[in-house]
Amino acid sequence: MHLAYPAVLSALLFCTGLYGVLARRNAILVLMSVELMLNAVNLNLVAFDVWLSRAAEETLHSGQALTLFTIAIAAAEIGIGLAIVLAVHRNRGTSDIDRLRDTAEGHETDVPEAAAAAEKAEATA
Repeated sequence: MHLAYPAVLSALLFCTGLYGVLARRNAILVLMSVELMLNAVNLNLVAFDVWLSRAAEETLHSGQALTLFTIAIAAAEIGIGLAIVLAVHRNRGTSDIDRLRDTAEGHETDVPEAAAAAEKAEATA
């Protein structure tokens, strides 16, 4: 098999994941898109490992070993990421990324707007 087939498939997977990261607003879908991008990289690592092992006399399979390491890192990332998303969803009631700008408890950005609204209400009364 030619190297171009897995490379093109990997590029398509990576572009799909990149689009998902940039366009999605749900945190879980963003994490799934990051996983898709990591799997595209894994496909490239294995494809280039097979392609380079044909040319080399000694086959170390370093691309496949690095792929296993990347899968372990991705599993840890998705576990921690989902735990954070679930904790934020319990506290805030949403997993929309646009609404989660301020993760602090105090909401300092909302205080001046509330004070301005109270002053406007006092001025009209």
